[in-house]
Amino acid sequence: MLRAGIILALLGLAAAIGLVAWHGADDVLEAFGAAGWGIVWASLYHIFPLIIAARGWQVLMPGRGRPGLGFMWLVLWLRVSMNNLLPVARIGGEVLAARVMIKHGISKATAVASVVVDTTVSVITVLMFSLTGILLLAWHDPGTDIMLQLLAGVAVAAPVVAALVAVQRAGFFGLFAKMVKWFGGDRLKEFAGTGARFDRAIRAMYRRRGRVFESGFWILLSWMSGAGNIWLALWFLGHPLSVLDCLIIEAMIQAASSLAFAVPAALGAQEGAFFFFGGLLGLSPEVALALALMRRCRDIIIYVPGLIAWQIKEGHWLLRKKTA
Repeated sequence: MLRAGIILALLGLAAAIGLVAWHGADDVLEAFGAAGWGIVWASLYHIFPLIIAARGWQVLMPGRGRPGLGFMWLVLWLRVSMNNLLPVARIGGEVLAARVMIKHGISKATAVASVVVDTTVSVITVLMFSLTGILLLAWHDPGTDIMLQLLAGVAVAAPVVAALVAVQRAGFFGLFAKMVKWFGGDRLKEFAGTGARFDRAIRAMYRRRGRVFESGFWILLSWMSGAGNIWLALWFLGHPLSVLDCLIIEAMIQAASSLAFAVPAALGAQEGAFFFFGGLLGLSPEVALALALMRRCRDIIIYVPGLIAWQIKEGHWLLRKKTA
């Protein structure tokens, strides 16, 4: 998986560089440079949607002793930093999140269940957000030919999401554990029991429907608040658009990034989406690509420190283990 991720990242990077070069690297960099310190301020705004998303994750946690919002934000920050920058197919971050929570005293079943349910709710809400963006784009420009293709993409994704939820409710970890036990015999009995505990914890979270819907509300709000990052970036670039237009761009970027989940940081796909949908909403090629560069700067400013914080934590755990 690591090798495939690296290959996809290199191909995506080549596509992004080619897109910038094709439309004039000097013009793109000139438009990008006009933002100045706005690059930093627009990037730091992303902390706000992460706080909202962390609240959506927090409400899923059971019991009075649920972790504080600050801790959930920290774990989410580490999780998305890994998923957005490393070739882990957006799975490694979930594993890291569960590991951090367990290290901080949360039970394995609760940690794994919360990650699984939060991920599922995130997938459902990003699908809803993408559909909202498509409908807004249709209202903005009824003559857009791409609309049917976009709606077809959502129609294909919907059954996949429904199947994901159905498999979880049927007991994915239990079924997987039975397969492992069948291959491994009695040596893996403990693993089978662990899988069953995970499934029970997941079902228990889904039974708290009020919390699941509240989680969905907060996570959907976090996706929508990402439009503020687009608005700020364009304002600093000197080419402001309406909040509605920024909402459409953000929805389409999230849809493109989700479809390109196997490509680290959605390299190439994200730049192409900025170029295409920005153009539909009146942005010149150089401004649209400058906006894409600002999004990349946001990833570096917000997520690279997250990877550093993760390594510090790993070093601390290793030192504590050796000392013990």
